[in-house]
Amino acid sequence: MTLLPPSHTVAEIVPAVPVDDLVRAACVRLKKGGYSIALDDFVVDDPRSELTEFADVIKIDMRTTSAEQRAALLKRYGTPTCRMLAKTVETREEFTACQKAGFSYFQGYFFRKPEQLHVREIPKNRVNYLRLLQAISHDELELEVIDGIIKGEASLCYRLLRYLNSASFGFSSEIHSVKHGLSILGEREVRRWVRMVATLGAGQDKPSDLVLSAMVRARYCELLGAKIPHGESDLFLVGLLSLMDAILEMPMGLVLEGISLDRETRAVLLGQKSQLDPLYRLMLSQEIADWPKLSELCAQLKLPESIATECHWKAMEWARAMTTAN
Repeated sequence: MTLLPPSHTVAEIVPAVPVDDLVRAACVRLKKGGYSIALDDFVVDDPRSELTEFADVIKIDMRTTSAEQRAALLKRYGTPTCRMLAKTVETREEFTACQKAGFSYFQGYFFRKPEQLHVREIPKNRVNYLRLLQAISHDELELEVIDGIIKGEASLCYRLLRYLNSASFGFSSEIHSVKHGLSILGEREVRRWVRMVATLGAGQDKPSDLVLSAMVRARYCELLGAKIPHGESDLFLVGLLSLMDAILEMPMGLVLEGISLDRETRAVLLGQKSQLDPLYRLMLSQEIADWPKLSELCAQLKLPESIATECHWKAMEWARAMTTAN
């Protein structure tokens, strides 16, 4: 996933673009128009070095550059106003190395697939989070069950009370009882909060960008749900669960055991044929900036590309706010 500033639309300049007066003038116009500019696949002695004065992001491919070259590029071009992005980050080791080297943004396979698939048992400190997801997956909420799970985990109690007493709800008095809080929060908000806190909790010892990616996916799918047909599937849950195998380090089939899901949602998460497949592939294409595939899928879904991109920026803004607040 490319984690870029959420409040700007990004114009990406690829290596094939010639550096001439027309391109420089276009950069000036884009900057004045509020766009951010990214230089893709940047290398040592890149012909586009003249355009770095306009760049907000410089993207460096881990597969086409050496560690020494990346260090030189970071030293020369990395500034508070120009952030460096590492592409094709495929393992935890590469992600950690990129962080230590000074990269600000990351993109690659590591943020889409689990590093391990052989783990057969959920770590004990994460069981409650999966139990919460299971508890809210039923048509009828059992508040007594949810109340019991939350009371059994001090951090969950703290997160819920902090969430309820935040300014966004504006309750006239503070809420000190978990059961009372759940009852006045309402079914829809209870489900939303549980999904968020379960993801954040399950991923508490994972790279923050992985958890943020799950939140962005969830909100992105939810926003798109208002624009395209999707049956009765809960698209927020589709996006959220799509990275739970990576977060819990276990196969998706085991993650979904005990969670009540509609057939289409379960199928798309397991990589099987599903009516949600075009939406799911659109989410992935947006995430890795595969613009030709994005265009193709938008046409298939009869969705303007501008709407898809706008929903993605909104999802990033929301996810950053939620991961900070909770």
